[in-house]
Amino acid sequence: MSQDNPHHIPEPGFSFMFEVTATLDKPQELGMTKYGRRRVIGINGGTFEGPGIKGVVVPGGADWQTLRADGTADLVANYCLRTDEGETIYIENAGIRTAPADVLQRLASGEEVDPSEYYMRTAAKMEINENSVHNYLNTSIIVSSGIRKANSVIIRFYRVL
Repeated sequence: MSQDNPHHIPEPGFSFMFEVTATLDKPQELGMTKYGRRRVIGINGGTFEGPGIKGVVVPGGADWQTLRADGTADLVANYCLRTDEGETIYIENAGIRTAPADVLQRLASGEEVDPSEYYMRTAAKMEINENSVHNYLNTSIIVSSGIRKANSVIIRFYRVL
């Protein structure tokens, strides 16, 4: 038994699953609510691809964001993907995007900002038909790293091993 891991608890690793490029509507600003500044950003399409899986982003989802006083955005996105085989994957993705105020302002204005200047991470729950060859989505812990573009987001999803 090693002293730093006396119980042989498995160290988590990551396995790349797929990358999503989702195109976005302009934000709908709700203004200041009791929880912070609220906005909703519609998801209107896009594509995804990874080893053994690819398809499209189904229009109609959205990212419900709450902006904290420090500018950090709490992200909660719900949307669907449709594989090339016709299967639908439901995604519930929650996380944060944060950076210094000047970087967040540049992002908000639609400027291309190097992803190393901000932090955008999420944890996702995915659902698919239990008879699918992609049933592992129902039984996986999934995390992601993303970047914000002017009219889209790019998110890379990883299965925690």
